[in-house]
Amino acid sequence: MTADEIRDRARSISRITDPRTLRALAHPIRLSLLGLLRARGPLTATRAAELLGESSASASFHLRQLSKYGLVEEAGGGHGRERPWRAAAMWTDIPHIADNPEFEAAAHLFKSIVIEGYFSHAMRYLETESDQPEEWQRAAAMDDYLLYVTADELAELAESIRPLLRRYTDRLADAESRPPGARRVQYIQLGFPLVEPRYGEPGGTGTPDGGDGQ
Repeated sequence: MTADEIRDRARSISRITDPRTLRALAHPIRLSLLGLLRARGPLTATRAAELLGESSASASFHLRQLSKYGLVEEAGGGHGRERPWRAAAMWTDIPHIADNPEFEAAAHLFKSIVIEGYFSHAMRYLETESDQPEEWQRAAAMDDYLLYVTADELAELAESIRPLLRRYTDRLADAESRPPGARRVQYIQLGFPLVEPRYGEPGGTGTPDGGDGQ
């Protein structure tokens, strides 16, 4: 591929508006397969299974399901479980606000599995943190800020960070652009209004307005 084709692929987005497609993707193994193909693809079902610790039959089944909904595609060559697959796009985007109950339910399921995956990845890192090189231990970011902002300010904050991250997205599709020592890193951005337990309920904060008392 040319440099422009690599760049276009690195920035390709699959926008999902069909609840059936989103439900099909909302599965831990399928999400892992899609992420693996984006980072290391094209891969055969056999190789993907080895990397995920799954059986070839399981990987092959889930790849066919992802293909059914246009989320992965054959990369050409091979046959059966030895034919390579690649992600149809490098990023997934779903509407922030659902326009019907069916899509809302699918989006809730999808987001819950994604967040569980974040937690799993973070715990896996913590379990091996002491074995990591010191430079990576220092570089790992686990920050947490409590802020009082408006909805517009929260949206602006998230948007201001995205251009910084986009500086590195082309490397996902172009291995030759990765500098020596580069590793796969998951940078998680979460910003949401806190929903506190009501005053007097178990787990409540002890302040009538649901705040932290400060």
